[in-house]
Amino acid sequence: MIRPTRPEDVPSILRLVRDLAEYERAAHEVEATEEDLRRSLFGPEPKVFAHVAERGGEVAGFALWFLSYSTWLGRHGIYLEDLYVDPEARGHGLGRALLAELARIADERGYGRVEWSVLDWNAPAIGFYKSLGARPQDEWTVYRLTGDAIPELARGREA
Repeated sequence: MIRPTRPEDVPSILRLVRDLAEYERAAHEVEATEEDLRRSLFGPEPKVFAHVAERGGEVAGFALWFLSYSTWLGRHGIYLEDLYVDPEARGHGLGRALLAELARIADERGYGRVEWSVLDWNAPAIGFYKSLGARPQDEWTVYRLTGDAIPELARGREA
């Protein structure tokens, strides 16, 4: 069963975030707390959204996303920040169902894209995404400002 997340799902989502970070060899980078997620998902003006996949009445996967915008298309899109399904729940169509729900939302609302990033070494995920018809955007390189670089740039100094 795929459904929008509810406040009581936050502990499960944080557990899945931590599991995903562990899988991606970046557990030490997770700073998010339950309160951070609760505020982001259910605050007065949420800017991020999530859907969960239930299996046997338990949250077994999630998709966390937000709106993007394409100036070329002149339309919004969905940027999928995280998609993760518990290893023991894989193979039952939960990941596909989560992505299908995001595609349904995009189609229903007239959005032009559903996009996400995947680590180049994550062959199982890459194979899965390609099986759904997704194609890599190899000509683009992701850049990121983080940590001290943000306030330094904001104050007009070089990082």
